[in-house]
Amino acid sequence: MPLYTKSPAEVNKGSVMSSIQNTSGYSAVIYFTVIFLLGCYFTFASVQGDYGLFRRVQLQAETAELEKQRDLLLTEILAMRNKTHRLSDGYLDLELLDQQARDVLGLLRTDELVIR
Repeated sequence: MPLYTKSPAEVNKGSVMSSIQNTSGYSAVIYFTVIFLLGCYFTFASVQGDYGLFRRVQLQAETAELEKQRDLLLTEILAMRNKTHRLSDGYLDLELLDQQARDVLGLLRTDELVIR
């Protein structure tokens, strides 16, 4: 007869403890895998997402291009305002009026020659 024998309760207790240890090992692996995947997702979203770094750089480039276009349009508006003022009733620039009549209406003086 063996000197020491385990009772059935002790045998079951040992198998339960080993299954708990295996389960906690798997849960730790799953936990760290989920944490790692979430970290990867948030890193990707912060770089490539709708509000990420690449989108921010793209928006800054578009903003700079639109500001250049705005400045060109403002210059054209100022030139148009100047011409409009020079052709108004209160201030009539005869040279500009003559130039516009020639360009738009095709008018000529009697002493001019047209070469095509």
